[in-house]
Amino acid sequence: MKPLLADPATWLATWFGVGLLPGPQGTWASLAALPFAALFLSWGGAFVLLMATALIALVGIWASDRVAARMRIEDPGAIVIDEVAGQWLALAILAAAGTADWMGYGLAFVLFRAADIVKPWPVSWAERALPGGLGVMADDLVAGIYAGALAAALRAWL
Repeated sequence: MKPLLADPATWLATWFGVGLLPGPQGTWASLAALPFAALFLSWGGAFVLLMATALIALVGIWASDRVAARMRIEDPGAIVIDEVAGQWLALAILAAAGTADWMGYGLAFVLFRAADIVKPWPVSWAERALPGGLGVMADDLVAGIYAGALAAALRAWL
């Protein structure tokens, strides 16, 4: 991994080194995504967070594709920009539903991690069927849709 650290794509794909931490890298990245999401939401609500998510998803496709190819691993655990994008998408959906409070954040975090780990259909399909950086990013974005919709519904119900 050390030779890759000179490459900006690696810094982006690992979310500035979060993906290099020991332990559950996806969980660390999802946690690291929360303050950024709160900042984007404070700047302009769900729309700004959704635009940031779209931008990071596009950057993530490029960075993930580049890093995975250089490492010769299809989806290295160190690549966590996909978790950031998925977590942001879940929170953007939650905010659009008007339920982005501390309880909603907690629900979105737990539900996103669960969907990312369990990979219900079509999350599992996106991971298997799509190539390169697109496949790395797509399964987490679909997991973010699941998590955001379920968190918004649960938060509205509670």
